[in-house]
Amino acid sequence: MRARDFLRHNWPAITIAVTAAAIACATVVMFGSMPPHQIVMTTGAEGDAYYEVGKRYRAALAKANVVVELVQTAGSVENLAMLRDPRSGVSVGLVQGGIPGAGDTSGLESLGTLFYEPMWWLHRREIAGEGIDALRGRTISIGPEGSGTRTLSLELMKRTRSERQIGEVLGLPPRAAADKLLAGQLDVAFMMTAWESPVVQQLLADERIALASFPHADAFVALYPFLRKVTVPRGVADLARDQPPTDVVLIATKASLVVRNDLHPAIQYLLLNAAKEIHSAPSIFHHDNEFPAAEAIDIPLSGEAQRFYKSGLPFLHEYFPFWMAALLGKLIILLIPILGVLYPMMRSLPRLYHWMMRQKILRMYGELRLLEDETSKARGSGRDTRDMIARLDHLEEQANHARMPVAYASMLYGLRDHIDLVRERLKKHADEPVKGVVERSE
Repeated sequence: MRARDFLRHNWPAITIAVTAAAIACATVVMFGSMPPHQIVMTTGAEGDAYYEVGKRYRAALAKANVVVELVQTAGSVENLAMLRDPRSGVSVGLVQGGIPGAGDTSGLESLGTLFYEPMWWLHRREIAGEGIDALRGRTISIGPEGSGTRTLSLELMKRTRSERQIGEVLGLPPRAAADKLLAGQLDVAFMMTAWESPVVQQLLADERIALASFPHADAFVALYPFLRKVTVPRGVADLARDQPPTDVVLIATKASLVVRNDLHPAIQYLLLNAAKEIHSAPSIFHHDNEFPAAEAIDIPLSGEAQRFYKSGLPFLHEYFPFWMAALLGKLIILLIPILGVLYPMMRSLPRLYHWMMRQKILRMYGELRLLEDETSKARGSGRDTRDMIARLDHLEEQANHARMPVAYASMLYGLRDHIDLVRERLKKHADEPVKGVVERSE
Protein backbone atom coordinates (compact mmCIF):
# COMPACT_ATOMS: atom_id res chain seq x y z
CA MET A 1 0.00 0.00 0.00
CA ARG A 2 2.82 2.42 0.79
CA ALA A 3 4.33 1.86 -2.64
CA ARG A 4 0.94 2.29 -4.28
CA ASP A 5 0.25 5.48 -2.35
CA PHE A 6 3.69 6.77 -3.18
CA LEU A 7 3.18 6.12 -6.89
CA ARG A 8 -0.29 7.66 -6.80
CA HIS A 9 0.85 10.82 -5.09
CA ASN A 10 4.15 11.24 -6.94
CA TRP A 11 3.53 9.86 -10.41
CA PRO A 12 4.16 13.22 -12.24
CA ALA A 13 7.61 13.47 -10.68
CA ILE A 14 8.23 9.78 -11.40
CA THR A 15 7.15 10.25 -15.02
CA ILE A 16 9.51 13.19 -15.47
CA ALA A 17 12.35 11.26 -13.83
CA VAL A 18 11.78 8.20 -16.04
CA THR A 19 11.61 10.43 -19.13
CA ALA A 20 14.85 12.14 -18.13
CA ALA A 21 16.51 8.76 -17.58
CA ALA A 22 15.29 7.59 -20.99
CA ILE A 23 16.68 10.72 -22.60
CA ALA A 24 20.02 10.19 -20.84
CA CYS A 25 20.21 6.56 -21.98
CA ALA A 26 19.25 7.50 -25.53
CA THR A 27 21.91 10.21 -25.50
CA VAL A 28 24.58 7.72 -24.42
CA VAL A 29 23.51 5.30 -27.15
CA MET A 30 23.36 8.14 -29.69
CA PHE A 31 26.88 9.36 -28.97
CA GLY A 32 28.10 5.77 -28.94
CA SER A 33 26.84 5.27 -32.50
CA MET A 34 28.48 8.32 -34.02
CA PRO A 35 30.18 7.81 -37.41
CA PRO A 36 33.85 6.75 -37.36
CA HIS A 37 36.63 9.06 -38.47
CA GLN A 38 38.66 6.30 -40.10
CA ILE A 39 37.71 3.56 -42.59
CA VAL A 40 39.61 0.88 -44.51
CA MET A 41 39.17 0.57 -48.28
CA THR A 42 40.38 -2.22 -50.55
CA THR A 43 41.61 -1.18 -54.00
CA GLY A 44 44.10 -3.00 -56.22
CA ALA A 45 47.82 -3.14 -56.80
CA GLU A 46 49.74 0.12 -56.74
CA GLY A 47 49.56 1.77 -60.16
CA ASP A 48 46.32 -0.03 -61.04
CA ALA A 49 43.15 1.93 -61.81
CA TYR A 50 41.50 0.79 -58.57
CA TYR A 51 44.41 2.09 -56.54
CA GLU A 52 44.35 5.44 -58.34
CA VAL A 53 40.61 5.73 -57.75
CA GLY A 54 41.14 4.81 -54.10
CA LYS A 55 43.57 7.71 -53.72
CA ARG A 56 40.92 10.08 -55.07
CA TYR A 57 38.41 8.82 -52.49
CA ARG A 58 41.03 9.23 -49.79
CA ALA A 59 41.55 12.86 -50.80
CA ALA A 60 37.80 13.54 -51.02
CA LEU A 61 37.01 12.14 -47.58
CA ALA A 62 40.02 13.89 -46.05
CA LYS A 63 38.12 17.15 -46.59
CA ALA A 64 35.58 15.86 -44.05
CA ASN A 65 38.39 14.79 -41.68
CA VAL A 66 37.82 11.10 -42.39
CA VAL A 67 40.99 9.04 -42.82
CA VAL A 68 40.80 6.39 -45.55
CA GLU A 69 43.37 3.61 -45.26
CA LEU A 70 43.99 1.95 -48.63
CA VAL A 71 44.71 -1.79 -48.74
CA GLN A 72 46.38 -3.11 -51.89
CA THR A 73 45.01 -6.38 -53.23
CA ALA A 74 45.20 -8.55 -56.35
CA GLY A 75 41.77 -7.35 -57.45
CA SER A 76 38.02 -7.77 -57.14
CA VAL A 77 37.88 -11.37 -55.93
CA GLU A 78 40.22 -10.63 -53.05
CA ASN A 79 38.35 -7.37 -52.36
CA LEU A 80 35.09 -9.31 -52.02
CA ALA A 81 36.70 -11.86 -49.72
CA MET A 82 37.99 -9.13 -47.41
CA LEU A 83 34.64 -7.33 -47.40
CA ARG A 84 32.86 -10.55 -46.42
CA ASP A 85 35.29 -11.13 -43.54
CA PRO A 86 34.26 -8.94 -40.55
CA ARG A 87 37.68 -9.55 -38.97
CA SER A 88 39.52 -7.89 -41.84
CA GLY A 89 38.48 -4.40 -40.75
CA VAL A 90 37.62 -3.52 -44.36
CA SER A 91 34.35 -1.64 -44.77
CA VAL A 92 34.44 -0.41 -48.39
CA GLY A 93 35.99 -1.65 -51.61
CA LEU A 94 35.95 -1.50 -55.40
CA VAL A 95 34.55 -4.60 -57.04
CA GLN A 96 34.21 -5.66 -60.65
CA GLY A 97 30.58 -6.31 -61.51
CA GLY A 98 29.35 -9.79 -62.33
CA ILE A 99 32.32 -11.83 -61.14
CA PRO A 100 31.41 -15.44 -61.98
CA GLY A 101 31.32 -17.55 -58.82
CA ALA A 102 31.65 -14.56 -56.51
CA GLY A 103 30.03 -16.61 -53.76
CA ASP A 104 27.95 -15.40 -50.83
CA THR A 105 27.54 -11.62 -50.80
CA SER A 106 25.21 -11.40 -47.79
CA GLY A 107 26.17 -8.62 -45.43
CA LEU A 108 27.30 -6.46 -48.34
CA GLU A 109 25.58 -3.56 -50.10
CA SER A 110 26.36 -1.56 -53.20
CA LEU A 111 26.56 2.21 -53.52
CA GLY A 112 26.13 1.96 -57.29
CA THR A 113 28.31 1.53 -60.36
CA LEU A 114 31.18 3.91 -61.06
CA PHE A 115 32.77 3.32 -64.47
CA TYR A 116 33.28 0.82 -67.28
CA GLU A 117 36.05 -1.74 -67.01
CA PRO A 118 36.88 -3.11 -70.47
CA MET A 119 38.76 -6.33 -70.96
CA TRP A 120 41.86 -5.07 -72.77
CA TRP A 121 43.31 -7.56 -75.25
CA LEU A 122 46.86 -6.27 -75.70
CA HIS A 123 49.51 -8.11 -77.72
CA ARG A 124 52.83 -7.58 -79.45
CA ARG A 125 52.20 -5.95 -82.81
CA GLU A 126 53.98 -8.65 -84.84
CA ILE A 127 51.50 -11.31 -83.70
CA ALA A 128 49.03 -11.99 -86.50
CA GLY A 129 45.64 -13.63 -86.46
CA GLU A 130 42.24 -12.92 -84.96
CA GLY A 131 40.37 -14.35 -82.00
CA ILE A 132 41.42 -17.77 -80.78
CA ASP A 133 43.83 -18.17 -83.69
CA ALA A 134 45.89 -15.29 -82.29
CA LEU A 135 46.22 -17.14 -78.95
CA ARG A 136 47.21 -20.55 -80.28
CA GLY A 137 50.57 -21.56 -78.80
CA ARG A 138 51.11 -18.11 -77.22
CA THR A 139 52.22 -17.11 -73.75
CA ILE A 140 49.50 -15.03 -72.18
CA SER A 141 48.82 -13.31 -68.85
CA ILE A 142 45.31 -13.39 -67.39
CA GLY A 143 45.94 -11.63 -64.09
CA PRO A 144 46.94 -12.92 -60.64
CA GLU A 145 44.92 -15.07 -58.27
CA GLY A 146 42.25 -12.96 -56.60
CA SER A 147 41.74 -10.65 -59.58
CA GLY A 148 38.54 -10.20 -61.53
CA THR A 149 40.56 -10.33 -64.77
CA ARG A 150 41.68 -13.89 -64.08
CA THR A 151 38.20 -15.05 -63.03
CA LEU A 152 36.53 -13.71 -66.17
CA SER A 153 39.38 -14.81 -68.45
CA LEU A 154 39.12 -18.39 -67.23
CA GLU A 155 35.36 -18.31 -67.72
CA LEU A 156 35.70 -17.06 -71.31
CA MET A 157 38.45 -19.60 -72.08
CA LYS A 158 36.18 -22.34 -70.80
CA ARG A 159 33.27 -21.04 -72.88
CA THR A 160 35.37 -20.91 -76.08
CA ARG A 161 37.20 -24.22 -75.30
CA SER A 162 40.54 -22.53 -75.91
CA GLU A 163 42.40 -23.71 -72.78
CA ARG A 164 44.37 -26.42 -74.60
CA GLN A 165 45.25 -24.19 -77.54
CA ILE A 166 47.10 -21.64 -75.45
CA GLY A 167 50.80 -22.26 -74.96
CA GLU A 168 51.36 -20.96 -71.42
CA VAL A 169 49.13 -19.05 -69.00
CA LEU A 170 50.74 -16.67 -66.49
CA GLY A 171 49.13 -14.89 -63.54
CA LEU A 172 50.85 -11.50 -63.66
CA PRO A 173 49.60 -8.22 -62.19
CA PRO A 174 49.10 -5.41 -64.73
CA ARG A 175 52.45 -3.69 -64.18
CA ALA A 176 54.49 -6.90 -64.41
CA ALA A 177 52.51 -8.03 -67.47
CA ALA A 178 53.16 -4.68 -69.18
CA ASP A 179 56.88 -4.88 -68.49
CA LYS A 180 57.15 -8.41 -69.92
CA LEU A 181 55.02 -7.47 -72.92
CA LEU A 182 57.29 -4.53 -73.73
CA ALA A 183 60.37 -6.69 -73.20
CA GLY A 184 59.10 -9.32 -75.65
CA GLN A 185 58.82 -11.98 -72.94
CA LEU A 186 55.04 -12.13 -73.17
CA ASP A 187 52.81 -12.44 -76.24
CA VAL A 188 49.37 -11.39 -74.96
CA ALA A 189 48.11 -9.66 -71.84
CA PHE A 190 44.48 -9.49 -70.73
CA MET A 191 43.71 -6.68 -68.32
CA MET A 192 40.32 -5.69 -66.99
CA THR A 193 40.67 -2.09 -65.88
CA ALA A 194 39.46 1.41 -66.61
CA TRP A 195 40.50 3.55 -69.57
CA GLU A 196 42.34 5.85 -67.17
CA SER A 197 44.65 3.07 -65.96
CA PRO A 198 48.29 4.24 -66.23
CA VAL A 199 49.36 0.80 -67.47
CA VAL A 200 46.77 0.79 -70.27
CA GLN A 201 47.68 4.31 -71.32
CA GLN A 202 51.36 3.38 -71.48
CA LEU A 203 50.74 0.28 -73.61
CA LEU A 204 48.33 2.01 -76.01
CA ALA A 205 50.89 4.76 -76.60
CA ASP A 206 53.67 2.28 -77.42
CA GLU A 207 54.14 1.42 -81.11
CA ARG A 208 55.23 -2.13 -80.24
CA ILE A 209 51.85 -2.97 -78.74
CA ALA A 210 48.52 -3.43 -80.51
CA LEU A 211 44.95 -3.63 -79.22
CA ALA A 212 42.76 -6.48 -80.49
CA SER A 213 38.98 -6.66 -80.85
CA PHE A 214 36.75 -9.40 -79.46
CA PRO A 215 35.21 -10.98 -82.58
CA HIS A 216 32.34 -12.52 -80.59
CA ALA A 217 31.57 -9.50 -78.37
CA ASP A 218 27.82 -9.65 -79.07
CA ALA A 219 27.71 -13.33 -78.15
CA PHE A 220 29.55 -12.73 -74.88
CA VAL A 221 27.12 -9.91 -73.98
CA ALA A 222 24.17 -12.20 -74.74
CA LEU A 223 25.58 -15.02 -72.63
CA TYR A 224 26.73 -12.85 -69.72
CA PRO A 225 24.15 -10.14 -68.89
CA PHE A 226 26.60 -8.19 -66.72
CA LEU A 227 28.84 -7.55 -69.76
CA ARG A 228 28.53 -4.64 -72.17
CA LYS A 229 30.07 -3.97 -75.57
CA VAL A 230 32.20 -0.84 -75.81
CA THR A 231 34.16 0.65 -78.66
CA VAL A 232 37.58 2.25 -78.53
CA PRO A 233 37.41 4.87 -81.31
CA ARG A 234 40.08 5.02 -83.96
CA GLY A 235 42.92 7.40 -83.03
CA VAL A 236 41.64 8.04 -79.49
CA ALA A 237 44.97 7.00 -77.93
CA ASP A 238 47.10 9.14 -80.30
CA LEU A 239 45.47 11.08 -83.13
CA ALA A 240 48.82 12.13 -84.61
CA ARG A 241 49.91 8.50 -85.05
CA ASP A 242 46.37 7.20 -85.61
CA GLN A 243 46.44 4.82 -82.66
CA PRO A 244 44.57 2.58 -82.68
CA PRO A 245 44.33 2.50 -86.47
CA THR A 246 40.73 1.18 -86.44
CA ASP A 247 37.77 1.09 -84.09
CA VAL A 248 38.28 -1.68 -81.56
CA VAL A 249 35.34 -3.57 -80.02
CA LEU A 250 35.83 -4.74 -76.44
CA ILE A 251 33.66 -6.36 -73.78
CA ALA A 252 33.35 -4.55 -70.47
CA THR A 253 31.73 -4.76 -67.07
CA LYS A 254 31.13 -2.00 -64.55
CA ALA A 255 32.99 -1.37 -61.32
CA SER A 256 30.85 -1.04 -58.20
CA LEU A 257 31.51 0.65 -54.87
CA VAL A 258 30.66 -2.01 -52.28
CA VAL A 259 30.34 -1.53 -48.52
CA ARG A 260 29.53 -3.67 -45.52
CA ASN A 261 25.91 -3.20 -44.49
CA ASP A 262 26.99 -2.08 -41.02
CA LEU A 263 28.93 0.91 -42.36
CA HIS A 264 27.54 4.08 -40.78
CA PRO A 265 24.99 5.88 -43.02
CA ALA A 266 26.88 9.18 -42.68
CA ILE A 267 30.02 7.57 -44.14
CA GLN A 268 27.94 6.06 -46.95
CA TYR A 269 26.66 9.53 -47.84
CA LEU A 270 30.23 10.85 -47.83
CA LEU A 271 31.28 8.08 -50.22
CA LEU A 272 28.28 8.67 -52.47
CA ASN A 273 28.96 12.38 -52.63
CA ALA A 274 32.63 11.68 -53.39
CA ALA A 275 31.60 9.22 -56.12
CA LYS A 276 29.51 11.94 -57.73
CA GLU A 277 32.48 14.31 -57.72
CA ILE A 278 34.96 11.72 -59.00
CA HIS A 279 32.98 9.77 -61.62
CA SER A 280 30.42 12.20 -63.08
CA ALA A 281 32.80 13.56 -65.73
CA PRO A 282 32.51 12.08 -69.26
CA SER A 283 34.91 9.48 -70.62
CA ILE A 284 35.37 7.73 -73.97
CA PHE A 285 32.85 5.07 -72.88
CA HIS A 286 30.19 7.14 -71.15
CA HIS A 287 28.53 10.54 -71.18
CA ASP A 288 28.49 13.31 -68.61
CA ASN A 289 26.71 12.40 -65.33
CA GLU A 290 26.12 8.81 -66.45
CA PHE A 291 28.03 7.66 -63.36
CA PRO A 292 27.69 6.99 -60.52
CA ALA A 293 24.55 5.04 -61.35
CA ALA A 294 21.89 3.35 -59.24
CA GLU A 295 22.69 -0.11 -60.55
CA ALA A 296 22.99 -3.28 -58.52
CA ILE A 297 25.08 -6.06 -60.09
CA ASP A 298 24.82 -9.15 -57.86
CA ILE A 299 24.82 -6.94 -54.72
CA PRO A 300 21.72 -4.92 -53.74
CA LEU A 301 21.81 -1.15 -53.35
CA SER A 302 21.89 0.17 -49.79
CA GLY A 303 18.95 2.20 -48.51
CA GLU A 304 21.17 5.28 -48.32
CA ALA A 305 22.20 4.82 -51.96
CA GLN A 306 18.59 4.51 -53.08
CA ARG A 307 17.67 7.74 -51.27
CA PHE A 308 20.77 9.51 -52.62
CA TYR A 309 20.02 8.66 -56.26
CA LYS A 310 16.37 9.59 -55.79
CA SER A 311 16.67 12.90 -53.95
CA GLY A 312 20.36 13.68 -53.37
CA LEU A 313 22.02 14.27 -50.02
CA PRO A 314 19.76 14.58 -46.97
CA PHE A 315 18.94 18.17 -46.02
CA LEU A 316 21.19 18.26 -42.96
CA HIS A 317 24.20 16.92 -44.90
CA GLU A 318 23.92 19.85 -47.29
CA TYR A 319 24.57 22.43 -44.57
CA PHE A 320 26.47 20.74 -41.74
CA PRO A 321 29.63 18.63 -41.38
CA PHE A 322 28.87 14.93 -41.68
CA TRP A 323 29.27 14.19 -37.95
CA MET A 324 27.03 17.11 -36.96
CA ALA A 325 24.44 16.13 -39.57
CA ALA A 326 24.44 12.59 -38.15
CA LEU A 327 24.06 13.94 -34.61
CA LEU A 328 21.24 16.32 -35.51
CA GLY A 329 19.45 13.60 -37.43
CA LYS A 330 19.53 11.32 -34.39
CA LEU A 331 18.41 14.18 -32.13
CA ILE A 332 15.40 14.83 -34.33
CA ILE A 333 14.47 11.16 -34.30
CA LEU A 334 14.91 11.12 -30.52
CA LEU A 335 12.99 14.34 -29.82
CA ILE A 336 9.89 13.50 -31.84
CA PRO A 337 8.63 10.72 -29.52
CA ILE A 338 9.86 12.58 -26.43
CA LEU A 339 7.98 15.72 -27.38
CA GLY A 340 4.98 13.59 -28.24
CA VAL A 341 4.94 12.47 -24.60
CA LEU A 342 6.18 15.59 -22.83
CA TYR A 343 4.03 18.18 -24.59
CA PRO A 344 0.62 16.76 -23.63
CA MET A 345 1.97 15.89 -20.19
CA MET A 346 3.21 19.44 -19.62
CA ARG A 347 -0.15 20.81 -20.75
CA SER A 348 -2.02 18.54 -18.34
CA LEU A 349 0.32 19.06 -15.38
CA PRO A 350 -1.25 22.37 -14.20
CA ARG A 351 -4.72 20.79 -14.18
CA LEU A 352 -3.36 17.70 -12.51
CA TYR A 353 -1.56 19.79 -9.91
CA HIS A 354 -4.71 21.79 -9.19
CA TRP A 355 -6.67 18.54 -8.82
CA MET A 356 -4.08 17.09 -6.45
CA MET A 357 -4.05 20.20 -4.23
CA ARG A 358 -7.85 20.21 -4.00
CA GLN A 359 -7.83 16.48 -3.27
CA LYS A 360 -5.58 17.03 -0.26
CA ILE A 361 -8.06 19.44 1.25
CA LEU A 362 -11.14 17.53 0.12
CA ARG A 363 -9.89 14.37 1.84
CA MET A 364 -9.68 16.30 5.12
CA TYR A 365 -13.12 17.75 4.46
CA GLY A 366 -14.40 14.21 4.04
CA GLU A 367 -13.06 13.22 7.47
CA LEU A 368 -14.52 16.41 8.93
CA ARG A 369 -17.95 15.56 7.49
CA LEU A 370 -17.85 12.12 9.10
CA LEU A 371 -16.98 13.69 12.46
CA GLU A 372 -19.78 16.19 12.02
CA ASP A 373 -22.28 13.39 11.35
CA GLU A 374 -21.07 11.50 14.45
CA THR A 375 -21.35 14.68 16.50
CA SER A 376 -24.97 15.13 15.44
CA LYS A 377 -25.78 11.52 16.38
CA ALA A 378 -24.05 11.85 19.75
CA ARG A 379 -26.03 14.97 20.69
CA GLY A 380 -27.55 14.60 24.14
CA SER A 381 -26.81 10.87 24.25
CA GLY A 382 -24.16 11.10 26.89
CA ARG A 383 -21.71 9.35 24.58
CA ASP A 384 -18.03 9.80 25.36
CA THR A 385 -16.76 12.44 22.94
CA ARG A 386 -13.06 12.19 23.81
CA ASP A 387 -12.36 9.93 20.83
CA MET A 388 -14.07 12.34 18.45
CA ILE A 389 -12.19 15.27 20.00
CA ALA A 390 -8.89 13.40 19.55
CA ARG A 391 -9.71 12.69 15.91
CA LEU A 392 -10.67 16.32 15.43
CA ASP A 393 -7.37 17.44 17.00
CA HIS A 394 -5.50 15.10 14.69
CA LEU A 395 -7.34 16.50 11.70
CA GLU A 396 -6.57 20.03 12.81
CA GLU A 397 -2.91 19.12 13.18
CA GLN A 398 -2.92 17.75 9.61
CA ALA A 399 -4.46 21.01 8.38
CA ASN A 400 -1.92 23.10 10.29
CA HIS A 401 1.03 21.15 8.85
CA ALA A 402 -0.27 20.82 5.31
CA ARG A 403 2.10 22.40 2.80
CA MET A 404 0.02 24.23 0.27
CA PRO A 405 0.90 26.93 -2.27
CA VAL A 406 -0.30 30.44 -1.53
CA ALA A 407 -2.93 30.10 -4.24
CA TYR A 408 -4.69 27.44 -2.14
CA ALA A 409 -4.34 29.19 1.23
CA SER A 410 -7.99 30.33 1.22
CA MET A 411 -9.18 26.71 1.00
CA LEU A 412 -6.90 25.74 3.87
CA TYR A 413 -8.06 28.64 6.04
CA GLY A 414 -11.66 27.73 5.27
CA LEU A 415 -10.97 24.17 6.39
CA ARG A 416 -9.55 25.39 9.69
CA ASP A 417 -12.62 27.58 10.28
CA HIS A 418 -14.89 24.63 9.66
CA ILE A 419 -12.86 22.47 12.05
CA ASP A 420 -13.35 25.13 14.73
CA LEU A 421 -17.06 25.20 13.97
CA VAL A 422 -17.37 21.42 14.38
CA ARG A 423 -15.33 21.61 17.58
CA GLU A 424 -17.76 24.18 19.03
CA ARG A 425 -20.74 22.02 18.08
CA LEU A 426 -19.06 18.98 19.65
CA LYS A 427 -18.52 20.86 22.92
CA LYS A 428 -22.09 22.15 22.86
CA HIS A 429 -23.54 18.71 22.26
CA ALA A 430 -21.37 17.24 25.00
CA ASP A 431 -22.87 19.71 27.55
CA GLU A 432 -26.54 18.96 26.66
CA PRO A 433 -28.56 16.61 28.99
CA VAL A 434 -29.14 13.05 27.95
CA LYS A 435 -32.38 12.43 26.06
CA GLY A 436 -34.11 9.24 25.10
CA VAL A 437 -34.19 10.02 21.47
CA VAL A 438 -32.35 12.86 19.86
CA GLU A 439 -33.36 13.82 16.36
CA ARG A 440 -30.78 15.20 14.06
CA SER A 441 -31.02 18.96 13.70
CA GLU A 442 -30.63 20.27 10.21
